[in-house]
Amino acid sequence: QVQLVESGVGLVQPGGSLRLSCVFSGSIFRLNAMRWFRQAPGKEREWVAGITSGGSTKYADSVKGRFTISRDNANTNLQINSLKPEDTAVYYCNTGINGLDYWGKGTLVTVSS
Repeated sequence: QVQLVESGVGLVQPGGSLRLSCVFSGSIFRLNAMRWFRQAPGKEREWVAGITSGGSTKYADSVKGRFTISRDNANTNLQINSLKPEDTAVYYCNTGINGLDYWGKGTLVTVSS
């Protein structure tokens, strides 16, 4: 059974940085395409970054230049720099295997002074 577990620092000041990690476990690990989404309070979940099995990356325009997605074996990381209050959200990692969509439970990031 595939499991995705996100982790990362919860409270950060504006202008700060943090690194989120998503650990893939269960089943046979494949170098899948991985994605990060976020859901801010009162808003719909939105895609923010993705990395293909070949390592190509893409970003939402709203985060380009500040977010960096990377992978290290079964870990998919999201480095976030120059944090803004509007980055406050629950961050989720996601992958698809054999037509099934898998989500982690999310990790809350709060940007506040």
